Amino acid sequence: MTNDTVVHVIDDDAAVRDSLAFLLNTAGLKAETYDSAVAFLSATERRPGCVVTDVRMPDMTGIELARRLQEGGSGEPVIVITGHADMALAVEALRAGVVDFIEKPFDDEVLLASIRRAVATVRDTTSAAAERLELAARFNALSGRERDVLNGLVLGHANKVIAYDLDISPRTVEVYRANLMTKMQAGSLSELVRMYLTVHP
Repeated sequence: MTNDTVVHVIDDDAAVRDSLAFLLNTAGLKAETYDSAVAFLSATERRPGCVVTDVRMPDMTGIELARRLQEGGSGEPVIVITGHADMALAVEALRAGVVDFIEKPFDDEVLLASIRRAVATVRDTTSAAAERLELAARFNALSGRERDVLNGLVLGHANKVIAYDLDISPRTVEVYRANLMTKMQAGSLSELVRMYLTVHP
């Protein structure tokens, strides 16, 4: 990632904005801050870059912002940070075009690595195409039952609900879930959903 990359930080909490701007500047990145999604969209001389936004904000949420950018044809990657994470919210965010969904509290390097990946993905469409092929191969290696469990997870269902729908025990669902996480090489549920939506947009 080059040092001319602009990271647009959007959060209604001034302390959070300042903290993230300091982190990014220390890492050699230029940060521009906004106290709302509306202020970000209203900026007249905004340079293209990566967007890092809180999910819960007045007037317009981070997910609504991501959807607005996606509908407008913007290629800017959006990373959502939240302290109120749940699977349904992660699925909604990723379907809105968010490239990553990071839960608070997080390690600084996790955010910086996510920004680097987001910018690299946008710049390298060949790499993105190769990733889709690789993920498709991993999905094809899943068993039928593992795919059933995966479909339930993507819908935001809890293990008990998936177990009821498939007429198996919750413990069995946990086993299938662990297996498919390993086969997909996913480090978290949000990463697993991102993988799914990359192959099944």
